[in-house]
Amino acid sequence: EVASRGRVMGNTCGVTFRSKYFSSFRGAPQRHDSGYAPVAAADADADSPPGKRPSRPAAVADAAAPPPAAGMRRGSLAPAELTANVLGHPTPSLHDHYLLGRKLGQGQFGTTYLCTDRATGADYACKSIGKRKLITKEDVEDVRREIQIMHHLAGHRNVVAIKGAYEDQVYVHIVMELCGGGELFDRIIQRGHYSERKAAELTRIVVGVVEACHSLGVIHRDLKPENFLLANKDDDMSLKAIDFGLSVFFKPGQVFTDVVGSPYYVAPEVLRKRYGPEADVWTAGVILYILLSGVPPFWAETQQGIFDAVLKGVIDFDSDPWPVISDSAKDLIMRMLNPRPAERLTAHEVLC
Repeated sequence: EVASRGRVMGNTCGVTFRSKYFSSFRGAPQRHDSGYAPVAAADADADSPPGKRPSRPAAVADAAAPPPAAGMRRGSLAPAELTANVLGHPTPSLHDHYLLGRKLGQGQFGTTYLCTDRATGADYACKSIGKRKLITKEDVEDVRREIQIMHHLAGHRNVVAIKGAYEDQVYVHIVMELCGGGELFDRIIQRGHYSERKAAELTRIVVGVVEACHSLGVIHRDLKPENFLLANKDDDMSLKAIDFGLSVFFKPGQVFTDVVGSPYYVAPEVLRKRYGPEADVWTAGVILYILLSGVPPFWAETQQGIFDAVLKGVIDFDSDPWPVISDSAKDLIMRMLNPRPAERLTAHEVLC
């Protein structure tokens, strides 16, 4: 059952014991790392950089497509002068400084390429966002905010570092450090699930990113294994968070109403259109459940079925391998997946 449900997840794609649980594995490496990988949400007509002819890739079933409302951009159309100057200031030419190479990943608004610094020969990743895809003012603001948030989080060892942003007539380019180890999602698929020790180490990194974001007034809003990359293939702990395209700044007590995220990972209060930073902790709890079992806690054949399961909040601790997993791990998951945001653990409480 675990194997079959894991395949379905891949095809349809998104404390009482809190300190004791993590302290039992204290001293484990907490390495993070660099890079960028495929953006979530596949787009069959994604852009290529200038000078390269766009091609239509094979259709991909998006394993973590956001809820319908997340893909629908509301708001007035962006005026031509806004999309003509997305960053709000002139920038040097990307191609004067970097040589673009092979495609690394593809997303709803852009495509990520390997790029090489012409001066040093160092490799980076470049996310090229087609400006023709920025239909509304909100789309333009999302790009500006993504870059701003990446700069805001600069220096955190488990957040991908931004190298710079460039703009030309057709594209906005975000250059960032490169991760060569692939997605955490793919590693989970390969392994099936992790031991409690490894899951605790990985969860500490994920929740550490959440805590850092929240302390700086940022909600990620799209945490998932696909949005954590490994620095290298030989170290499961070399994680860095990527893709801040749905992230927002928040103030204490601020309530958000737009439905964004990925089906398997979305918090119930997001579906109810009244949420705050607590939604990121819910998502981290979902990731912990998946790390330990290889399957999502809320599962169904359809997207609406997944949403219904999330709202019901029934967590399966009876199927394999849960009978042999510690009570402290289950207790932590229950506290992170508390359906009442006000009673849910904070990121700091999970780690303390």
